[in-house]
Amino acid sequence: MQPSASLLERPADLTAEWLTAALGAGTVSDFSYDRIGTGQMSECYRVTLEYADGGEGPTAVVLKVAAADPSSRQTGLAMGLYEREVCFYTDIAPGLDGPVAPCYHAAYDAETGAFDLLLGDAAPAVVGDEIRGATAEQAAMALTQLGRVHGPLLGDATLAAAEWLNRESPVNQGLVAALYAGFIDRYHDEISPEHRNVCERFVESFDAYMAAEAESDRVSGLVHGDFRLDNMLFGEEGADRPLTVVDWQTVTWGPAFSDVAYFLGCALPIPQRREQYDALLHVYHDALGADADVSFDDVREGVRHQSFFGVLMSIVSPMLVARTDRGDQMFMAMIERHCQHVIDTDALAVLPPKSTPEPLQPNADDEGTHDPSGEPLWSESWYFDFADPGQDVGGWIRLGLLPNQGKAWINALVCGQTMPTVAVLDFEAPLPEVHTHVQTDTIDLGMEVVEPLRTYRVSLRGSGEAHDDPAALLRGEGGRPAELTMDLTWTTVGTPYQYRVSPRYEIPCTVAGTVTVDGRTFDIADVAGQRDHSWAARDWWGMEWVWSALHLDDGTHIHGVDMRIPGMPPLGLGYSQRQGEPLVEFERVTARETFDENDLPLATVLECEPGDLSASIDIRGHAPVLLTSPEGQVSHFPRAWATVVTADGRSGVGWVEWNRNQT
Repeated sequence: MQPSASLLERPADLTAEWLTAALGAGTVSDFSYDRIGTGQMSECYRVTLEYADGGEGPTAVVLKVAAADPSSRQTGLAMGLYEREVCFYTDIAPGLDGPVAPCYHAAYDAETGAFDLLLGDAAPAVVGDEIRGATAEQAAMALTQLGRVHGPLLGDATLAAAEWLNRESPVNQGLVAALYAGFIDRYHDEISPEHRNVCERFVESFDAYMAAEAESDRVSGLVHGDFRLDNMLFGEEGADRPLTVVDWQTVTWGPAFSDVAYFLGCALPIPQRREQYDALLHVYHDALGADADVSFDDVREGVRHQSFFGVLMSIVSPMLVARTDRGDQMFMAMIERHCQHVIDTDALAVLPPKSTPEPLQPNADDEGTHDPSGEPLWSESWYFDFADPGQDVGGWIRLGLLPNQGKAWINALVCGQTMPTVAVLDFEAPLPEVHTHVQTDTIDLGMEVVEPLRTYRVSLRGSGEAHDDPAALLRGEGGRPAELTMDLTWTTVGTPYQYRVSPRYEIPCTVAGTVTVDGRTFDIADVAGQRDHSWAARDWWGMEWVWSALHLDDGTHIHGVDMRIPGMPPLGLGYSQRQGEPLVEFERVTARETFDENDLPLATVLECEPGDLSASIDIRGHAPVLLTSPEGQVSHFPRAWATVVTADGRSGVGWVEWNRNQT
C-alpha cells in the first residue's frame, strides 16, 4: 500500500497519476471504470487499467468509496462502518493468509466519512447464492479459508484492545423486540410455529444471553460479522484467489465462532447441513492450525451457542434494508435454516430465562453538555414544552448546539386556537461558551439546572414575529413584529427515561411561571409539559418521524416515536408510565395522521403496544418551523399542542411533532 497517494472521494476524481502512485507498479496510461454491485452504504467500481511502454501491473482493480447519498454516508460514518473496513485492510489484512483481496491504497476522513479502498480484483469469480445454498466444495472452501483468518488471531490481546474494533453495539433487547414486532407483522404467515418459538425465546432473553456470551471464559477472536454466501466470490480459472470475502465493514472482536455458526446455519439447505455438519466443523478446526489452543469440542460448543447470531441477523437485516422480492426469499430461507440450526443443536437449552430489561435512566451529569463526535450533523439539543388548555396557550423552546457547523439553533414559539403563532427563531446563532446562556442581538436565552433531573428553569426574552397563518412559517414567510418573554420552571412528576437506541432522555413535568406575548401575560400554574435532552448525529433531512409526549388526567404519561427511515419499515419506540406502576416500554408505536393543504396537521391517531393503547389527538395550536440543511435540503417540522382522548375514555393534553422531508 502506497501512502503517498491522497484520499479519493469519487471515481470521477481518478487520474492516471493517482493510480500509478497507489499501485506502485508500471505507469498507468489509461483507465476506465464501471459500477459493480448495488451496495447502499458504499459504492464499488471496477477500474480497468492500461500501462505505458509495456509496463506491468494488475489489469483491473476495485475502487470502494463512501456512499454519495448524504444519509447513507452519515449512517456509515456514525456506525463506524467505514473506519472498521479501512482499519481492517490497513491493520489486520496484511498479516492474513486467507480470502482477502490485496489492498493497494486505503484512506479515511473521520470528519466527513469519506474513504477509499483500492483492492485487487477477484474476477473471474462466481458470487455465492444464499437462497440456492453452497455446494459441498464451496462450503469446505469457505470454512477452510475462514479458519486461516481466525486461527492466528484467536485471543489476540492487541485486537481485543483496539477501540475501532470494539465499538459498543447499539443492539439491545428493546431494539430487537421492536424490530421483531415489525418482522413478524410482515412475515407472520411464512414462518412456522416452531421457528417463531425460537425467535420469541431468543428475543425475550436477548440481553441476558448477550451478557452470558460476553463472559471472559469464552473464546474470542476476529468476527467478519456477515460471513454468508452473498459476500463470497469463488474464483474461477485465472483468478488470483480461490475465494475472496468482501464487505469487512461489520468486522468486530467477539465470540470467535459466530462466523462459523452464521455460515453453517444458512449456507446449506437443511438436509445437506445435517449430513455434512461434523465434517465441515472438522474442516474449520483443522484450518485453525496447530497453534490454535482450541479443541474440536470447543468449536462445536461455540457454534452451538452462537447459532442465535443467524436468528438475530435474519430478524434485523430485513428491517434495515429496502424490501425486494429476492430479499424476501433470502430472509425467509435464512430464518428457516437458522432457526432449525438452533433446534437441531438443542441451543434453546443455553438461553437464560425470559427477562424484562430494567428501564434506563439518565445520570445527573447528563444534564450538562457532551463531547461531540466528528459527524457534521452531530448536535446537542434541549427541548421544553407546556400546554395550558384552560388559557388556550401552549409553547415550546429548543436550544440546539451544532459544534461541527459552528452555530446554534434557538427556537421559541407560543400558540393557541384564539391567538396568532408567535415565533422567535434563529438558526444561525453563535455557539455559546457556556450553553446555559445564549445571547444574540434579538434573543437572550438562559437555562438553569436548579436540581439535576428534578427542576429546570428557562428564561427567554426575544423579538420575533406573529403569524395569523402558522403555515407561513413553513413557507419561509415573514410576519409582523412581536415580543416574547418566558420565565418557566419544569418540575419532574415522573421517572426520567433514557432511550435504549439513542443518547436521549425525556422527563414528564409540571410547568409554572409566566409567558408574556406582546404585553399580554399568561400566568402558568402547574400545567402539563415535558423536557428532553439528546446528543448524537441527527439528520432531519434523511428520515421522518412522528413524536408525541402526552399527559393524561389520571397521571399517565405517554411518549412515543414512529420512526420512518427510507427503505425500512416503521420503527416504534417509547413508553408509558404512571406513578406507583411499572414503566412499560413500547414495542410498537404507529401514528396515523392527516394534514391540510398547507402541510399543517389536522388530527392524529396514536396506537401503542403492549398495552393496546389508542389515542385520538385533536390539534389546538400550531407552532411549526422550517429546517434547511447546509446542502439546501428542506424539512417541514410542524409541532403542535393538542388535547387527547384514549379509546378507554381517558383524556389529557400534550405535544406532537412531525418531521416531513420535502427534498
